[in-house]
Amino acid sequence: MAKKAPRRTAERILEVTLELFNRFGEPNVSTTLISAELSISPGNLYYHYPAKDELINSLFDHYEKALNELLNASDDVRNVEDAWFFMHTLFELIWQYRFLYRDLNDLLSKNRRLETHFQSVLKNKTRAVRALLDGMSRAGAVTIDSREMVATATSMVVVLTYWLSFEYVRDPRNALEPGNAQAALLRGAHHVLNLLIPYLEQGQRAHLQALVMAYSSPAAQPV
Repeated sequence: MAKKAPRRTAERILEVTLELFNRFGEPNVSTTLISAELSISPGNLYYHYPAKDELINSLFDHYEKALNELLNASDDVRNVEDAWFFMHTLFELIWQYRFLYRDLNDLLSKNRRLETHFQSVLKNKTRAVRALLDGMSRAGAVTIDSREMVATATSMVVVLTYWLSFEYVRDPRNALEPGNAQAALLRGAHHVLNLLIPYLEQGQRAHLQALVMAYSSPAAQPV
C-alpha cells in the first residue's frame, strides 16, 4: 500500500494553531508555543507565517469560506426540523473555530482585516436567517410580518454570534472543552429557535419542543 504524502507544513501549522487557539484562547498562545507544539523552529514557522495575524487571518479565511457555503442552505429551510438541523450545523462550524467567538471583541480591536470582514459575516448571517424565516413563512410554518421579521432575524444573529461567549462566562474552566460541545450546541440551537415560538404554527411549535426533548435526553447523548 502506498504511503500517504505528508501534509504540507503550512497546513499542519494551521491545524495545530487552531487547536491551540481553541483550547487556550488566541491571546494566550504565542508563536513560540506553536513552534514547540509542532517541533519545528520558530524560523520555519516565520517562513510560512511571518506574523501571528497571518495565522489568524488564514484561519478566518477558512472559516468564512465554509460559513458562506453553509449559509446558502438557509434557502432550503421550510419547517422547524429543517431549521433545527441548519442551526445545529451552523453551531458546529462556529464551534470548530470557537476561538474567533471566544475572543471576538479582543480580536476585532487588534486586527483591522478581521474587523471589516466580520461585518460581512454578520450581514451574511442576517441575510441567511431572513431567508430561513421567509421560507418558513411561505411554507406556513411561521406567521410573521416584515417588521417583526427584521427584529427577529437580528435577535437570532445576536444569539448565534454571542452564544459561546455566554457559555464561557457561565463556566470559564469547562464550557469550551470538547467534551461539552454537544450540549452547548444543542442549547444554542434551542435558544435561537426559541425566538420563533410566538410565530410558529401550533404543530410546528409542538415539533420544536419534541426535538428539544429528543436531543436533550440522555439516550441522545454520545457515549
